[in-house]
Amino acid sequence: MDAPVHFEKPPPARPSPQPPEGCLAVAIRVPVRIVVLVLVVPVRLVWDGLVVSGRFLYRTVLRPVARAVFVWPWVALWRYVVVPLAKALGRLATVLLLVPLGWLYRYVLTPVGHGLAWVAGRIAAGLVWVHTRVLTPVGHACAWVLNGVAAGVAWVAGGVTAVLAWLGRYLLVVPAGWLYAWVLAPVGRALAWCGRGVVWLVKAVGTGIGVVLYWTARILLVLPAIGLWRWVLTPVGRVLAVIGREVWDALGHAWRIAGHISLAVGRVLATLFRWIFVEPVSWVYRTVLTPVGHVVRDLVLRPAAEAARAVGRVTRQVLTAVRDSARQARADFRRMVFGEPQVPRPVEPREPMGDETRTLGRSTTVLTKD
Repeated sequence: MDAPVHFEKPPPARPSPQPPEGCLAVAIRVPVRIVVLVLVVPVRLVWDGLVVSGRFLYRTVLRPVARAVFVWPWVALWRYVVVPLAKALGRLATVLLLVPLGWLYRYVLTPVGHGLAWVAGRIAAGLVWVHTRVLTPVGHACAWVLNGVAAGVAWVAGGVTAVLAWLGRYLLVVPAGWLYAWVLAPVGRALAWCGRGVVWLVKAVGTGIGVVLYWTARILLVLPAIGLWRWVLTPVGRVLAVIGREVWDALGHAWRIAGHISLAVGRVLATLFRWIFVEPVSWVYRTVLTPVGHVVRDLVLRPAAEAARAVGRVTRQVLTAVRDSARQARADFRRMVFGEPQVPRPVEPREPMGDETRTLGRSTTVLTKD
């Protein structure tokens, strides 16, 4: 058997070393944190108190009021006004629009459409006959005439085009080529050489001016700006960065400490509230209100409920007897006025009864036996 493979647990990652802090940061940290803690603790206490009060107010007042004012009226309006009104309008539209439109489509538009389709079919058949018997032969004749005319025009146009091409070649193309080769090309080369010289001169002058401006700007602007940045702004920025970082860390530290202090104060207040209000109320509810409620339930509410149920049973029995008496009186009055109802006559069975019925054991039936 192969030896079991053991996976070694990788060593925990070492935290990245913190950069060394200077004496300025250490000197600023403690007084800044003390001052910020003194300033932040009241703010955190007030903030936590406002948060708790806001949550209590939202749960007990704002949410029920919002539901009662904004939610339930719209729900009731939708349920008891909009939905019944929409159903009534839908039924009214069905009765007043859909049913008449369906009748109109079925008994008016459909026959009219069939008639129009029949007429259109006959008109289309006539147009097809006219196209086949009249327009097609006339079109073939016109096409034959136009083909002949077009062939003649093409022959004449070809001759004229050839003549114009020969004249254009020897009157325009050849003189233009000679003019380009012996006049325009030498003049263009001379102008290009002059332009290159002018461009080189302008470039040389511009380069000199640019070098002068570069060194002037470097000496008058860049070097002073570099010195100001390197020897003034950078040290001041580092000092301000250290101060800002320490103030920010002090704010965070003070806010966390103030949170713990606020939590402790809140727990103390909650304990006092429970000892002063909740536990006495709970004791009064358990020891006084609950026994009194049980006594009231056993001595008052249950007998009253039993009496109400007994009265209900007696009332239902009386109403049942009254309904039976009224039904019997209506039946007696109907019998007295209209007489006894007719008894339905028995219907003779279709199959023969007794010995005359056909059976599976005999080959004869009622129709074939003697």
